[in-house]
Amino acid sequence: MKRREFITLLGTAAAWPLAGRAQQGERTRRIGVVMVTKETDPETPLRAMAFRQTLAKLGWSEGRNVVIDFRFGTGDLNQFRAQAKELTGVTPDVVVAESTPAAVALRQETAAVPIVFLQVANPIGRGLVASLARPGANVTGFTNFEPTMGGKWLELLKEIAPGVTRAVAIFNPETHSGQYWQSMEAAAPSFAVQFNRAPARQAAGIESAVAGLAREPNGGVLVMPDAFTLAHRELIVALTARHRLPTIYPFRAFVDTGGLLSYGIDQVDIYRQAASYVDRILKGEKPAELPVQAPTKFQLIVNLKTAKALGLDVPWILQQRADEVIE
Repeated sequence: MKRREFITLLGTAAAWPLAGRAQQGERTRRIGVVMVTKETDPETPLRAMAFRQTLAKLGWSEGRNVVIDFRFGTGDLNQFRAQAKELTGVTPDVVVAESTPAAVALRQETAAVPIVFLQVANPIGRGLVASLARPGANVTGFTNFEPTMGGKWLELLKEIAPGVTRAVAIFNPETHSGQYWQSMEAAAPSFAVQFNRAPARQAAGIESAVAGLAREPNGGVLVMPDAFTLAHRELIVALTARHRLPTIYPFRAFVDTGGLLSYGIDQVDIYRQAASYVDRILKGEKPAELPVQAPTKFQLIVNLKTAKALGLDVPWILQQRADEVIE
């Protein structure tokens, strides 16, 4: 290298921002993420991208100062436990846990690694936090619970399918918190609906519940938000279509799969929120002092194609209220 070129290069290096030089010696942080969807699920890359992009905006970039270890799910409890053990074994700086079973499994593995949970309906009842305002341990995050949601699901089901007089809620008792039962059971008489729970621990249980409801007319289905139902959404959507049962779902992923309508939180946006808490923890804040956040944004998605296949005429006012109408 010629002397003039060396002096020019030296001068350029001297002009680098101090922050840029500090990044060269910065310790690479490790983030673990337990997702409830499979790696091949169309929803998975959308959530992962939202998480990565938000972290990048906050100064965390893979290949420069952060490594992200993703684990993908099928709604199986044993899998969540195995993934929790794997991730805590590589000493991450923070772990993101989507769903109650994932958060509980991670909390049982470690009291030291910070945990940010997503879509946990009852974090106090499950022993994850002491209070929503001051979690008090190594866990904080974002709930998906709104007390009136159960009644709202029944109301929407009756609005799009007024003929429904019997409804069952499909859920896995091992993965669903049961937070919505009170509001649903209280609202059912006002909508002239006979309401029952339909627990299912395996795919066969889902098939049995749907087939049983379809044996008599005027049935409708409510799918509860949990890792199990999300993992089996293609089966649930196919079964309710086959038996021509109007069904309301907790997330838009079901409607994208062909479901009738959904009302619930934005599952992609929640990963952006999780990234903001991960950033704050990596920069020194403690989970114990970060309040648990309740949902504030809900989406109503209607699938007109599915409605037509079921012989339903979607009220114009419902279409107007929807955040998105799939033609």
